[in-house]
Amino acid sequence: MGRPRGFDEAEVVRSAAELFAGRAYDGVSIDDLVTHLGLHRNSLYKTFGSKRGLYLAALRWSLEHDVAPLIDRVSRAAGPGEGLREALSPPGGGAGLDLLLLAAVERAPVDAEVAELVTRTLDALDAATGVPDGTGDPGDPGDPDGGPGALAVALTSAVLGLRIRARAGAPGADAGRACEALGRRLATR
Repeated sequence: MGRPRGFDEAEVVRSAAELFAGRAYDGVSIDDLVTHLGLHRNSLYKTFGSKRGLYLAALRWSLEHDVAPLIDRVSRAAGPGEGLREALSPPGGGAGLDLLLLAAVERAPVDAEVAELVTRTLDALDAATGVPDGTGDPGDPGDPDGGPGALAVALTSAVLGLRIRARAGAPGADAGRACEALGRRLATR
């Protein structure tokens, strides 16, 4: 019989998600993980198999606990402007979107499993906007397979772009004003 685990696996995964959301996958070393998580290297490998194994666990945790509730709030919003505000508000609008963004730009192009998780999440966010799939709207032809239309994808892209600007501390990154402007514009459609 082995020794009992001396750490809370769920807490390690949550902390790893925060670390990966703040720095890209390639910017986090095994030593960084061991130090940040207070975990022995052997325990990390025994429990998660590899850095990638821990990353996937952290990404899944973040998508389930940060991003899925955010998507639910967006789907219940009164309109696209309110949905944008909900998407950018904590919880979820911070570290959850940050990890999703980093996964999309850094890992998805080189890791099919990450790409599938990112694509599924972005599709869910598109659908949550409540923007029609294009049926009956000649300005938004939608996906021929009945998926979200171009406007839904544009709204998701706006959310992610505003998060990038906020994370970078860019001037003009006032998400509230941007959401109001988009909401007003969409209301006049």
